[in-house]
Amino acid sequence: MYCINCGVKLSDTEKSCPLCGTVPYHPDLVRTEADSLYPKNKYPKTKKVSRIGIMIAVSLIAVLPVIITLLCDLQINGRVSWSAYVIGAVLAGYISFVLPYWFKKPNPVVFVSLFFVMSGLYLLYVNLITNGDWFLSFAFPTTGAFGLIVTAVVTLTYYLKRGRLFIFGGAFILLGGYMPLMELFLSITFGTKFIWWSLYPMIPLTVLGLTLIFLGATPSARESMERKFFL
Repeated sequence: MYCINCGVKLSDTEKSCPLCGTVPYHPDLVRTEADSLYPKNKYPKTKKVSRIGIMIAVSLIAVLPVIITLLCDLQINGRVSWSAYVIGAVLAGYISFVLPYWFKKPNPVVFVSLFFVMSGLYLLYVNLITNGDWFLSFAFPTTGAFGLIVTAVVTLTYYLKRGRLFIFGGAFILLGGYMPLMELFLSITFGTKFIWWSLYPMIPLTVLGLTLIFLGATPSARESMERKFFL
């Protein structure tokens, strides 16, 4: 006989699976008293992987592309040119995605905010080394607005235990309003024609946001949707 949940072999007298706790049932077998195939409360111990060791390994892996691109750039051009983009991107990515795992319980609010700050700084760096004029008129407002929306959602969901439908509903509505804002800054910065393409993502995002708010404010409708979609 085998467990229907995890597939481990069971004796005919086993009352529950020793691994997952599922109660076995076979209509043709009469259960009798006998010793279990497995000792109780004695499971093989698994070695714990060192978190610090993993982080050191990941850090060394992150350093490799920096060293390789820097050496190639110096050998080809005799100075730091295109490798600056790679170094900046790796540094921003490391601080945003790897640094939080150095902490046992990283606060997502802090590191989500840090991610958008690093993204903004990297875009500013690219703007400066390319002598561009698009950062203040496009990258800063669009990245900043999107970062504020995401940070607000993460903050509210992290510190509040209720009202998730209202939080995400409001977030979708704000994202809908963000779309024409982004099109406006594109038009101002790069001279593109304002053709209202932003309405296409704006309308469904707004409708979705209003729907989530409606479900949050109407328990009967929410329960009906949960039963319909087996949530």
